[in-house]
This record gives sequence, C-alpha cells and structure tokens, in this order.
Amino acid sequence: MSSLHVKFLAPSILPVSNTRFKNVRAHATPPQTAAPPAPGAAGVDAERLEPRVEEKDGFFVLKEKFRQGINPPEKVKIEKEPMNLFMENGIEELSKIPIEDLDKSKLTKDDVDFRLKWLGLFHRRKHHYGRFMMRLKLPNGVTTSDQTRYLASVIRKYGKDGCADVTTRQNWQIRGVVLADVPEILKGLEEVGLTSLQSGMDNVRNPVGNPLAGIDPHEIVDTRPYNNLLSQYITANSRGNPSFTNLPRKWNVCVIGSHDLYEHPHINDLAYMPATKDGRFGFNLLVGGFFSPKRCAEAIPLDAWVPGDDILPVCGAILETFRDLGTRGNRQKTRMMWLIDELGIEKFRDEVAKRMPGASLERASSEDLVDSQWERRDYFGVHSQKQEGYSFVGIHIPVGRVQADDMDELARLADTYGSGELRLTVEQNIIIPNIHSSKVEALLKEPLLTERFSPEPPILMKGLVACTGNQFCGQAIIETKARALKVTEEVGRLVSVSKPVRMHWTGCPNTCGQVQVADIGFMGCMTRDGSGKIVEGADVFLGGRIGSDSHLGDVYKKAVPCDQLVPLVVDLLVQKFGAVLREREETED
Repeated sequence: MSSLHVKFLAPSILPVSNTRFKNVRAHATPPQTAAPPAPGAAGVDAERLEPRVEEKDGFFVLKEKFRQGINPPEKVKIEKEPMNLFMENGIEELSKIPIEDLDKSKLTKDDVDFRLKWLGLFHRRKHHYGRFMMRLKLPNGVTTSDQTRYLASVIRKYGKDGCADVTTRQNWQIRGVVLADVPEILKGLEEVGLTSLQSGMDNVRNPVGNPLAGIDPHEIVDTRPYNNLLSQYITANSRGNPSFTNLPRKWNVCVIGSHDLYEHPHINDLAYMPATKDGRFGFNLLVGGFFSPKRCAEAIPLDAWVPGDDILPVCGAILETFRDLGTRGNRQKTRMMWLIDELGIEKFRDEVAKRMPGASLERASSEDLVDSQWERRDYFGVHSQKQEGYSFVGIHIPVGRVQADDMDELARLADTYGSGELRLTVEQNIIIPNIHSSKVEALLKEPLLTERFSPEPPILMKGLVACTGNQFCGQAIIETKARALKVTEEVGRLVSVSKPVRMHWTGCPNTCGQVQVADIGFMGCMTRDGSGKIVEGADVFLGGRIGSDSHLGDVYKKAVPCDQLVPLVVDLLVQKFGAVLREREETED
C-alpha cells in the first residue's frame, strides 16, 4: 500500500492515570493475559493466505479458482461490475427504461435489485414496486441547511410515498425515489456536497463520530476531520474507489471522540479509540464488531496503535485484508469477525501489518484516553458549548421519521438561530449547534419544537429507536415505527421511571434497529396468539449496555404477540428498572 499521511493539529491531552483503564471491555488495550487461540488458528496454511481477488480493468474481482460455492450476490458482482453504473454512467441509460421492461432480463433486473445498491439505491420491490430508498453518506452525521432543503425538495415531489429517516449510523435515508429521477438527483446531491455512493451492500458504511464534535467542552478529540477523511478516502472523493467496492460483506467504522462513547465502538468492524503513546496522540484499534441474523459479536482489541495522522493506512490495510482473505460462501458467515476467528487475532494482525507502509504496525498503547467511569450525558435540551456564549440544542425526532416540511423547518431553524448546520445522532435524533445564547429562548418557542420535535421528550421516548419496519422494507416481518411509539406511549401511561430506558425495535433478524445494545429490545417475528391465530410478534431482548462497560443483550422471551407487549414491558420496567406503577404512585401521593 502506498503511504498515506495527513497532518492534524494535535489535541490538547490531559494527564491520564493508566491504572484506571486496564481491562475495560470497550477500550482497545489488550488484556494482560493473552486469550487462547481460536480453533484452527494456529499454523494457518500458506495457501489460505493467498488473496482471493485480483485486479482486472481497474476493479477487484474474485479469482476463478475461488468461485466454487460462492453466494448469489457474489455471482451478481462477477456477472457485471456494479460500480460501472456510476463510474461509467450506466445509470443514465438504465434510468430511461421502464422498470417493467428492466424486469424482463435477469441482468437488468439484478441491476435494479442488487447493483444499484452500490449507488445507495434500494428497490422496495415487495411493498413499493418501482420506488427506491436512497441512503446518503454523511460523515460524522454533520449536514447543512442547504443539503437538508435539497433532500426535502426531492421527497416532496413523491407525495405520501416521500419521507426521510435519520438512521442508526448518523445518516439520512430518503424514500419514494423513482429510477427515472436518479441521474438528476445524483447531480443535485453533488451540487450541495452530498453523495450516496458506496453506501449499500458490500461497501463501507457511513463513518460515525461524536455528534458533539468540535463543540463539546469535554471532548477528547474532534472526530469530524477524521471521518471526513475516511469518507473521502473510501469513496475517492465521491468519484468511486474500486479498491473497496468488492468486500465480502458490509463494513462499519467509527472514530471515538468522547468519553460518552456515543459512537458505539463495540458494534463496529473498526473503531478508533483515542490513546496517547510516548507523548503522541493517536488511536488504539478495536476490530470485528457486528450484528447479523445468526450471530452478533462485540469488537475486540487488535493490539495496535496508530498516530492520529495515520488513520488512513491502517483503514486501508484492514479493508484489504478483509477483501483479499474473507470468505464469500454463506452470507451469514462473511462478516470480518468470521475471518478473524478463522485466522486468529494475531495472524489477522500480521496480515494487516503486511499491508501497511513499511509492513509494520505498532502495538497498542496502555494510555487510553476514554474515562471508563464517565456517566453518559443526555444531549436533549440546551447545553453550553466550548465556544463561550454559544449553546447546542438536542431535539427528539420520534423514531427518526421526518417529512419534507419538517426538513425545511429544520433548515430554517439552523439558519435563523445557528450556523446553518445540523447534527444527526445514532439514536435517530438531531442536534442544532452554534446557537448564540441570546437566541435560545426564541428557538425553544418555535412551533416545530413545541409541537413536533421536543427538546425535552417524555423520559421513555428519549431512548426509543426503530428501524424502517414493513411499511417500506421488504425484509421486515412486522411494522415497527408506529408500533414502537404506540407501545411506548401506553407503557408511559402505566408506569413512572426515574431515568431513561433505551428501547430498540427491529423488524427482522438483520437487526438494523440494534436491539442487542438496548436495555429492552424487540425483534420482529410471526407467532400465534391465544386462539392459535398467526399474528405479528417480537422476540424480546434484555440487558444490552453501551459505554465502557458494553454488553450485548440476550433473548429474554421469544415470540410474544405484539398485543401482549405492553404488560410485559410494564413488568420488566418495574422488576428490572425501578419503575413504579402510576396508580400506586398516585395512592402513595
């Protein structure tokens, strides 16, 4: 790999006591006692380390000798290079053909249902035939009022089919798009500094960072320049980067900038954890975190540290290792952690080091900068920024869903009261930064905040997250967003809680709603009610934790009919979270 070095201003580093940070699960310092090698990891056969892809005509393709037993998406990639729809403007011609005609050929039908995902376009064949969801790239969740207005203009033309969602990766997804409009939309995105490129299928997803980056009085480092750099590198400045468009599976990355760990490092394939070494600022690395229907795993230490100026070479080396050596058979076993398990973490590290400039990789530092005792802060409401005289306001977006008029209003508020900027969070909410203190009171009186998106939502709403559900998503088994709101409202009428309880909903085992990190999670399924009738239900998860003491939750009860969830949640809140039944509370008063 060619050397990639970018100079950053070093953050101010406060003294840190090393003894406070040993053996903390969400940190990247390896444990003092080496973990036993994974089964079969010792003595990996040299043939197993042969790269499975080769470069042809500017793209990386799977070698002939490794094509036996590959999964269907791999065959689609081999049959026709997906990136040509963008890099050779194949989308222009495709968009001129009626979708009914495209369905008549397997090649063009695969374009519609698979290859367009490389452009961030997801056909909603099952529930909204001919309509697409478009996923953007929004590094660190930072967007502008102009970008927000443009997205509003796109969805507005689609009427009831058009809306937008804040995602669990600090991102926008817009809905209702029709294929004929895509070339024009792509040009419009470029004009406002946005892209949807490489945001779906076997690509690197949106880089996540601290939503308070640059304005947080307690931040460790401003994550915005790092995530912007990562996104530019991975997409070649939104022109398409074939080096990283044929991964065995999707791949998530985050840069940690706060003690709060808003970025959820334990569920990313690569997490940069701030740490100093010999007076230099840099990052320890966690690798391998992921969710899937068959397995979920927390990220583990790579036992590696990189200087803050050198985040790109190690990102590229890890991606190349995954691209070159990852298996491409059963899609349920193609995330990067499966490769780490097969090789063993030390051999995986060796392969990463081989792909680094100078073929070397420093060992992890013991000087973690994340305070493991830090109590995670609530960003809702008004908070002072590090810039004197300015504040940010965190507002609640119920389950992340917005309409065109909402987006226009958000853009207006950002311009009128702030600096024309909005921040998206992984909990599907929005932060308006850079508000002068003299304008805060007027902002809080705006109808959008008093009637729709409250800075002080009900306590059980604060941690509510929901995936798209079967309203739009063909993979979802149940409806999620409206049901999540309804169940939470009903529960809130029955019990009183003293602190937020994070409840996540996901419509299927793909767990886009990240139920395993929630205090209480709901994963959609079909089940039978008391009369034997098949109804929508949910597997209920319990015990997920975020922060330095991260932990993935476990199934508490399977196949609960949705109409029985309210009493179940009430009981859980009382038994596990200190809630009080409201009728009892009133009696005691």
